[in-house]
Amino acid sequence: MSDKTDPDPNLSFVDRLPLTRAAIEFASEHHAGQRRRADEAPFVLHPIEAASLLERSHYPDHVVAAAVLHDVLEDTDVQRSELESRFGADVAELVATVSDDPSIANEEGQKDETRERVRKAGGYAAAVYAADKISKVRELRTMMARGIGSDEVRVKRERYRKSLAMLDEAIPGSRLVELLRFELEALDKLPPEGG
Repeated sequence: MSDKTDPDPNLSFVDRLPLTRAAIEFASEHHAGQRRRADEAPFVLHPIEAASLLERSHYPDHVVAAAVLHDVLEDTDVQRSELESRFGADVAELVATVSDDPSIANEEGQKDETRERVRKAGGYAAAVYAADKISKVRELRTMMARGIGSDEVRVKRERYRKSLAMLDEAIPGSRLVELLRFELEALDKLPPEGG
């Protein structure tokens, strides 16, 4: 990685996760130059945060790696076949399951269809999806503090509530579901200044 602002792929939480280390290098390369809207940090911080949540919840290496890669099909030119050849069929399937379908023109329709696909898949796909949403709610808090428009906040909150309801059904009692519930409750009851 040549961009000194990109994260070091040798983060401590991946010490014993060789597939995840390779996924971070791959994602860092393919997300190079992309920035998170919330705080202008390198975009790859978002999928790495999702991966960290999964690792700390004791998910296996291939699931943590899928979290690192969960946005490459949507936000880069990477194809599923490349993921499969580099990281295996299980990782590619998880990433594809949590990725929005670009053939659906309506953004709300995309989100609804992805939620339903994840609900049907359950298990590891639901865990990757949950970790993504936890990270996204945290980003929304930052965006609210920076003055994001109230209409956008309303739409995102509603999507995350729908995600929580689906996850309650798909992986009830999961630590990740409870963490997402907390993040949403905290956003509602203890909003940031400017939010």
